[in-house]
Amino acid sequence: MPDRAPLVSALRADLSAADYSVDAVSRLWGNEADAALRRGDRVVARRALRVAPATPLVALARLFLVADPVEPGALAAALPRLGLEGALELGIAGPEEGAGHWRARLDLRPYAAIDATGAVSWWVVSDLGELALGRELGPDHVLGIGGASTTLASLVPTTATGRVLDLGTGCGVQSLHASRHAASVVATDISRRALDLAALTLRLNGIDVGAGGVELRHGDLYAPVAGERFDRIVSNPPFVITPRAEGVPVYEYRDGGRVGDGIVEEVVRGAAEHLEPGGTAHLLGNWEYRAADAPCAHGGDGLARVRSWVVESGLDGWIVERERQSPARYAETWIRDGGIRIGDPAFERLAEQWLADFEARGVTGVGFGYLVLRRPLDERAPRLIRTERLLDALGSSPTGIGDHLMAGFHAHDAISDLDDANLARLRLRVAPDVTEERHQWPGAEGPTVIRLRQGGGFGRVVDADAALAGLVGASDGELSVGRLVSALAELLEVDERLLAADLLPRVRELIVTGFLSLAC
Repeated sequence: MPDRAPLVSALRADLSAADYSVDAVSRLWGNEADAALRRGDRVVARRALRVAPATPLVALARLFLVADPVEPGALAAALPRLGLEGALELGIAGPEEGAGHWRARLDLRPYAAIDATGAVSWWVVSDLGELALGRELGPDHVLGIGGASTTLASLVPTTATGRVLDLGTGCGVQSLHASRHAASVVATDISRRALDLAALTLRLNGIDVGAGGVELRHGDLYAPVAGERFDRIVSNPPFVITPRAEGVPVYEYRDGGRVGDGIVEEVVRGAAEHLEPGGTAHLLGNWEYRAADAPCAHGGDGLARVRSWVVESGLDGWIVERERQSPARYAETWIRDGGIRIGDPAFERLAEQWLADFEARGVTGVGFGYLVLRRPLDERAPRLIRTERLLDALGSSPTGIGDHLMAGFHAHDAISDLDDANLARLRLRVAPDVTEERHQWPGAEGPTVIRLRQGGGFGRVVDADAALAGLVGASDGELSVGRLVSALAELLEVDERLLAADLLPRVRELIVTGFLSLAC
């Protein structure tokens, strides 16, 4: 096989010279065009390109982002080092037979990200989407950057780590992120095509593939890493619940071949044997809610079922449900995701099959969310098992919520062994992103509603009374919790022991969720 490294280097140089970046494209056609393209509407972007000067950036945007044909001369000018023959050999573009122009054969788009170590700009290669193809996706389609990939990236902490496993790498986005913080990365996928495109993505961004860089392995879930352990696992598994019925399309990027939410259970349970002590797994997934009389081991509540998988695996876990859909809405979402539109006879046939599958298994809804798992360093230490539904908007966290969640694990570790007496000896500080809201009826002596609001993280809102608001407001690291409780009891004219019994459990929760932190 010919060495493609010179071609990849030439393409990288051409993209850099054209300033083919998220910022430059946004300046080219504006935020409105960006937003419209995310909805599958390219009219605004096309209008902007129509009046823009002929530049390499315009040619690349027209070819890869709007999926319009480009004259060979314009494309040759945009890719002077790679050339048309090189573009054809790499498989990124080719001539349309009998038309006299060239079209994209792969999706190649700029991608920008920011984390605690700073901002970065990359290029990502994937298969053409429905907008460019004008038809349904193929079964071996390799998905590009989407909401799920950026969500998962935001869920992963940015601290330095050892070995990282990118389970189900797809086009390689998570491996790009992991390469910034990991000593080594192993990326797996059941799709050989996905591994090929991930390799191109990585090499295009100057990351070695193989020993000393990102090692790509073919296989299903944990099979390619049997017997190995990692310091961090990252995965957006192919969790879409698909009926096991004839005629239902199966897409490698989203369908793991299991029944129901079985693949998420498999990933959760398998993490235990593939994590080093203290290692963490950061996952996306969905889980089924089932009727009370449906055959299932842990009841019909979806979060309760996920919790049981974590508990039985011996892991710590923080499970957050961000959305819940009815069976009908879930079926619609994923049938349309495959490029089949409402009103098409194929849509109605597939919807029937999807809903019949849910009904037969007693499924009443599907939850979506995040899972952060940890293998305890000390098996005897108190475990952190949290399940919660957070359906509101996230807080302002430009670098993601991964570090926020890990801070919660560390806070749990710091206070889980403390009884109330020792907790009362701590000195705390209120987090800088916490604000307080007070609402009061006109003429009332005091507020009727007090809320503590978190600006970052999950943007949590806590209803507080005067005592809790007073304790949080006075937490500047100077006085212990016990002394603050004593002062508040005297001020509010209540029994100190009763006030402590009421406040201390709530203080524990505020420490774990990041409203308060230890001052020493």
